[in-house]
Amino acid sequence: MKILIFILLSLLTLNANERIVSLSPSLTEIVYALEKGNSLVGTSSYSLHPKEAQKLPIIGGYRNPNVERILVLSPTLVIGQDFSQSTLEKLKYFKIKTLKLNLKTIESIKNSINVLAKEIDSKKANKLIQDIEDATKKASKNDTPHSVMIVYGLRDDLRSSTYIAGHDIFFEDIIKLSGNTNAYTANSTSQPVLNYENIIALNPDQIIILHSHATEPNVDVKKALKAWYAIPTNASKNKNISIVDENYLHIPSHRVALTIKRLSHEMNKNYNSGN
Repeated sequence: MKILIFILLSLLTLNANERIVSLSPSLTEIVYALEKGNSLVGTSSYSLHPKEAQKLPIIGGYRNPNVERILVLSPTLVIGQDFSQSTLEKLKYFKIKTLKLNLKTIESIKNSINVLAKEIDSKKANKLIQDIEDATKKASKNDTPHSVMIVYGLRDDLRSSTYIAGHDIFFEDIIKLSGNTNAYTANSTSQPVLNYENIIALNPDQIIILHSHATEPNVDVKKALKAWYAIPTNASKNKNISIVDENYLHIPSHRVALTIKRLSHEMNKNYNSGN
């Protein structure tokens, strides 16, 4: 009996001492939402939500994590996304358990939440996934379909590269859910880079610019919006260019449910008679 009790206590101690390092803000958010935040011992830069995450040690940017900093934290599990592949491979040499997840589309976000929940023994996955599915069903639908271009970040100089939402990404999923079409139709990556002439050629009916004051605090919003309206497009002609400033928009986590609701409304508020 004493041996059995000792074994059970040992197992409980091992579970309590689980040490997770997250290589992206999205994964950090999901771990907290799965109520396993106490197991996190490190995360990447820009892990701002929830507030508790801001107290965690930073292991570097999500594109260039520092392997030495990760090792110092003695993790039992390191979780990353596709772009973390090289870092995860290096950690395998140190016999550290790793998990790579895909958070590109709405469907892959749901699948990854489920996979991660099973890995860290959380029972909260169903609730998070259900919230996403409810948002999908309730997404504002358009009476008059139009082409939408979603822009990453707000800048007042548009002569240089502009990043937009392309294909096989949750932003395009939301465009389609709302009954609209992606203004970007060429075959390319999920984040195409456009110049001034490319934007004119696309001629979107609507332009939605994703802005975060938290990460872009010094942008002159009025000047930036004026620059966009100076580009000859259907969107500028019909005064259908808007800036959406929410801290969750760029984050492919369980909070994509909020993004679905916010962006589907933004896409259709000037088109549906009921809005």
